[in-house]
Amino acid sequence: MTKRARRQWVLGLTAAVLAAAVIGAFALRTPAPIGHWNSAEGRAEFLAAYDAAMTDLPRPAEVRDVRTDFGFVRVYRFDGAGGEPLVLLPGRAAASPVWADNLPSLLRIGDVYTVDLLGEPGLSVQEAPITDEADQAAWLDQVLARLPEQRFHLVGLSIGGWTAANLAIHRPQRVARVTLIDPVYTFDDIPLSTAIRAIPASVPWLPKSWRDSFNSYTAGGAPVRDVPVADMIEAGMRYYSMRLPQPALIEPDELRGLRMPVLALIAGRSVMHDPDTAVATATDVLVNGTVEVFPDASHAVNGERPREVADAIDRFVR
Repeated sequence: MTKRARRQWVLGLTAAVLAAAVIGAFALRTPAPIGHWNSAEGRAEFLAAYDAAMTDLPRPAEVRDVRTDFGFVRVYRFDGAGGEPLVLLPGRAAASPVWADNLPSLLRIGDVYTVDLLGEPGLSVQEAPITDEADQAAWLDQVLARLPEQRFHLVGLSIGGWTAANLAIHRPQRVARVTLIDPVYTFDDIPLSTAIRAIPASVPWLPKSWRDSFNSYTAGGAPVRDVPVADMIEAGMRYYSMRLPQPALIEPDELRGLRMPVLALIAGRSVMHDPDTAVATATDVLVNGTVEVFPDASHAVNGERPREVADAIDRFVR
């Protein structure tokens, strides 16, 4: 079986399993074209978890709600060493508090902005449909355009890595350099086993333990009970309905077209892609790229190896 045929078979099987899992939810689905909270109570529970997780971050120097054509985007600014600012883009349902372990060391590299991704659980508010990769790039480019600096170093984790690479491909004008931390849909597809495990975690009325189990699985088996940022992620998964297009695996030729420096940090025990394939692809396609591997790290490498991640970014910047 060719690689293309295998991929089509995997995607087809995944779609079939997903359809079977969610068919019972069809009657309860909402036709709203934008991401939204399912109830005021659910939003309140998420906000309580969000606020608790934010206490682990340094106090931001500035809080902005930036207007875009697609809604308001919550941005925090943290004053650091100055120079070209880093813009941190979190993983799915994670929002700005996911960077708590990273900010102390990253602030020694430069000033930092964190962004709550639009259309995801967080304090950004989607107001218009996001329909494709061009829209995903447009809202983020509009955020950067409304910040005082001219050029930025994007640092994306997981789906935030895909978001950073997507912006660099479609609207590179404000992107000085990019760091991709174990990005999904960028150098390899998500494995079938992980896609299947994600299905019950995406069904909001199933027990919390199922979402906790999936989140622990992606983090290499780390405990997630009574962890503030994990509680926030679980609440977002349970109470927020996303209406975003399914990310497509970025084409190799699109990645080859990137001319700014790109740092790819790959977790050797990641379950969100095949690490060997991701390393091989990144090494092959990044014309101005640097690839580093953390052999014993899981997909949650930013929290497991915050100092090492910062050191790699510092070397890359300097």
